[in-house]
Amino acid sequence: MKSCRSLPLLFAAALTLVPAARSAAAPDAFAVWLKGIYQEGLTRGISKKTLESALTGLTPIKRVISLDRHQPEFTQTFRQYVDQRANAWRIETGRKRLKMHGDLLKAIGKRYGVQPRFIVALWGIETNFGRHTGGFSVLRALATLAFDGRRSAYFRKELFNALVIVDQGHITAAEMKGSWAGAMGQNQFMPSSFLNYAVDHDGDGRRDIWGSLGDVFASAANYLRQAGWRGDQTWGREVKLPPSFDQSLAGLMPKSRPKGCRALAKLSVAKTLPEWQALGIRRLDGSALPARPLKASLALPDGPGGPALLVYQNFRATLSWNCSLSFAAAVGTLADRVGRR
Repeated sequence: MKSCRSLPLLFAAALTLVPAARSAAAPDAFAVWLKGIYQEGLTRGISKKTLESALTGLTPIKRVISLDRHQPEFTQTFRQYVDQRANAWRIETGRKRLKMHGDLLKAIGKRYGVQPRFIVALWGIETNFGRHTGGFSVLRALATLAFDGRRSAYFRKELFNALVIVDQGHITAAEMKGSWAGAMGQNQFMPSSFLNYAVDHDGDGRRDIWGSLGDVFASAANYLRQAGWRGDQTWGREVKLPPSFDQSLAGLMPKSRPKGCRALAKLSVAKTLPEWQALGIRRLDGSALPARPLKASLALPDGPGGPALLVYQNFRATLSWNCSLSFAAAVGTLADRVGRR
């Protein structure tokens, strides 16, 4: 390994710091590791200017490791989860935002084939309509998690993606703020999602999911469109199952399952609405299902005996955003309530 003196003086100075590291016996381990990130960044085509501005003085965040190690166990029921996220404040605020930004949302919805109420619902659930986007340095958080070792390969890739974003001029290293796990902006995109889906809707040369609502909305819509969203459909509905219903019929089509999404692994069966109707499934109020021959799958987010959902392709698209049956249903429920007059 080359001496630190081979790096620019500004960056070399950062490597002399003694930050918290994986091993108490090697307090400079992070500095050595960071040197490797700098050198690999150069081979990836990231400019020296960006690497120096982003990595100089960088130190791990102990709080990030604590949060990663002690994530709260998820114990909410489906009903609790949905009611908490599709709450009265979000419904009322969502309606106001839908009206306030109506022209912009309609233009973006038309361009990407995504109904505005779903864009607003995602915005509301992810960051309370841009109010809570996270105050961690994304670069420090990602470097901390990449160095830590528990999921180092994933976060190392995301760290380089974040450096590319800075290098492309979308945001400065200092301004790149987000969650403790590196999710950024009003959409809470990981850096890889930003590079794949973020859009410069306002045409200023930057994909600004932190401050430009046009970019925020268009990026969300672009993500959903690329995930297979269909603008002529809704997400699904909660339904009532007949007594002694065959619970093994709960499922989505395997071909729609994104890699690593275990929630979708439980969902493999798809039938048309009339076919589900023939099996005795009804709306919650007992009335007939729509006659449209849409392909739908049965989801049981709390397992047999709990709430039942008939869901369409747009539910699957939402699962690619966050692979949680309850999350996808909460987005759909909030969208329905925001759009209801």
